[in-house]
Amino acid sequence: MNDQAALKTVKVVHTVAWAMLVVCILAIPWASWRGHHGWVAVLAGTVLLEVAVLVFNGWRCPLTIVAERYTTDRRDNFDIYLPEWLARHNKLIFGILYVVGVAYAAYRYWV
Repeated sequence: MNDQAALKTVKVVHTVAWAMLVVCILAIPWASWRGHHGWVAVLAGTVLLEVAVLVFNGWRCPLTIVAERYTTDRRDNFDIYLPEWLARHNKLIFGILYVVGVAYAAYRYWV
């Protein structure tokens, strides 16, 4: 496999993984609203596992590290199929949504 094909594969895998985490983040308040607190715990725990991986890797996704092997491009979205602005602000945007969703879920659980 050449570098271009390898990078494309990494970008597809990275985008799918990112989308799955976004679904988890967005599903937290929905599951809480529906009273599915067990699912909230699973969803929040899944995201926390990804955060632990990021912390362990210096706030960098391991797939970014793999993608670096196949290109010298270092734009914010060189390793994922996202608009550059979203890739640049991804952790901030979805971090805030995660915290708000978990706070809402905690409120719904205890009230």
